[in-house]
Amino acid sequence: MSSDDDWFERAFDDEGTDPDDETDVERDDDPVHESDANDESVSTDRSDANASAETEPFVGGAGADADSDDSPFSQDFSEAFNSAPDPRTDSDGSSLSGTTPNGSPYDGAELSGFSASEFDEAELDSQLDRIKFGIEGLDEMILGGIPTRSLIVAIGSAGTGKTTIGMQFLNTALENDERAVYISLEESRQRVLDTAEEKGWDFRRYEKEGSLAVVDLDPVEMANSLASIRNDLTRLISDFDAERLVLDSVSLLEMMYDHPARRRSEVFQFTRTLKRAGVTTLVTSEASNADPFASRYGIIEYLSDAVLVLQYVRSNNFQETRLAIEIQKIRDANHSRQPKPYEITSEGISVHQQANLF
Repeated sequence: MSSDDDWFERAFDDEGTDPDDETDVERDDDPVHESDANDESVSTDRSDANASAETEPFVGGAGADADSDDSPFSQDFSEAFNSAPDPRTDSDGSSLSGTTPNGSPYDGAELSGFSASEFDEAELDSQLDRIKFGIEGLDEMILGGIPTRSLIVAIGSAGTGKTTIGMQFLNTALENDERAVYISLEESRQRVLDTAEEKGWDFRRYEKEGSLAVVDLDPVEMANSLASIRNDLTRLISDFDAERLVLDSVSLLEMMYDHPARRRSEVFQFTRTLKRAGVTTLVTSEASNADPFASRYGIIEYLSDAVLVLQYVRSNNFQETRLAIEIQKIRDANHSRQPKPYEITSEGISVHQQANLF
């Protein structure tokens, strides 16, 4: 990649950093090394397993020596289950009947030392750091906010506001004196800044102040150099101290790979890099032509921590078309599952959390 096309240098002026001094990133390109197996032993084990398949449905594991005392699979499941201690008895075999620490009768449903009242799920949930999305109505649908460092995907067809929701997500961080990175595979850097300005978001000022990096990449360039870009991206996020990142859109990156297995592998490695970098990320994705609730290739939603679906909803008489947003999932956070109407205005997206569709 020529210096003129160096996306990293265009995104962040790293004059004080030695370009050879890159952050170490775990490499996932090495082939998987399988442990050597003894052909004769495997053959013997296979014949023994076939002979006892009807009476012993689970004996050993792949590559394990059933006759070895050190093997963790030396017992079959039924034998191990039968020899396991009864949780309703003490170590000396006596019954644990009586009452639990909270005074309720013990019926075996609770383990000794714990009770339902002592296991406060809400208390554990509160330990997670959370952020506001920054969209009116949507934050009310997400009870408590999105856990930081989450990977979020916004899935929708053309015109549903995927780019707008990404910019609004970043603008919230910038207004709170946080730093952010915007990577566009669809529009030029100039077009991104113009679009933000139309919505009243002063991305140009934030960029001059050093709190925003806007990067425009050609999808082919990114696909051909994805391994190198992953390393540079990790360094950019670390050096820039970014807290939020938007990639618009992951579908264009997926389109660069013809083979499904290669596509899944590359997208997986890329998303894992973002998670390891410790930044809260929103990626946009085109919806599938066959299913508006799925992404174009059906990959990114399984790798994401949160999935937002933006779609058109038509009334029965086809006289009115509305936009609706639905939260499919958010890991480690409670949220509404009811689709809600929203509007794309001159100031961004506004979700009518109190309204219902039709």
